[in-house]
Amino acid sequence: MLILSVFFVFKIRNAAREYGYIGRAPLNQYTVAIEGQGKVSGKPDVAVINLGVQSEAVTVKAAQDDNTKKMNNIIKSVKDSGVKDEDIQTTNYNIYPKYSYEQYKGISNIVGYTVSQSVTVKVRELDKTGAILSKAGELGANTVGGVQFTIDNPETIKAEARQKAIDNAKTKAEELFKKLGVAPGRIVSFSEYAPGYGGAVYYAKEAAMGMGGGDASVSSIESGSLDVIVNVNLVFEIK
Repeated sequence: MLILSVFFVFKIRNAAREYGYIGRAPLNQYTVAIEGQGKVSGKPDVAVINLGVQSEAVTVKAAQDDNTKKMNNIIKSVKDSGVKDEDIQTTNYNIYPKYSYEQYKGISNIVGYTVSQSVTVKVRELDKTGAILSKAGELGANTVGGVQFTIDNPETIKAEARQKAIDNAKTKAEELFKKLGVAPGRIVSFSEYAPGYGGAVYYAKEAAMGMGGGDASVSSIESGSLDVIVNVNLVFEIK
C-alpha cells in the first residue's frame, strides 16, 4: 500500500508538470536564425509626375479664374496624350492671401491672393513623359514635381526576389551547419522585411533626365531600371 501510494503521488505530480508544459516549446529545442537577401532588376512601366499651377491676382475670383483655366487646359492636354481619367488625380487646392507689411504703421494689409492647384498623373506610355511635361509648361504649369518611376504590378518580380532571398538563406545555413558539424532540422520560423518599406525595397538606378536631341523644348526622360530587394529571416532547428 505504501509503494502504491508513492507511485500515485509521483504519477499525479508528473501529470501536473506535463499539463504545465502544454503549448510551450520543448526545452531542448535549439535554433539558428539565418538572413538572406534577393535582388531582381525590373523595367519600370509607370511614370508618376506632379503638375501644378500657382496663380496670383488682386481678388480671389481673378486668381481662381486664371488657375482654373490653366489647369483645365493642362488636364485636357494630358488626356489628349492618352492618359486615362483614372490616372489623373487632384492632390492639392489652396487659396491664401498675400500681405504687405507697413513697417512704420506696424500693420499688414491684404494686397492680393494666391491660388495653387496640383494634379498627380500616372503615365503608362513612358515615351510620352517628356512631351507631357513640356506641354504642361507651355500651358502654364509652374510647379512641377520630380518624376518617379515604378512598377505598377510588382508582385511577380517581388516573388522572384523572395525566392532568391530564401535560396540565399538556405545556402548560408548549409555552409554554417557544415562548419558547426551539426545537422539542420526543419524551418520553424519565417519573416520577410525591409526597414521602412514593409517587405520589398525598390531602388531606381540609371535613371536620367536631360534635354532631348531633336526638339529642345521636349525633355528626354530615361526610366532606367528598378532593383526590387527582399530580405528574409529563416529560423532552423538544430538536430
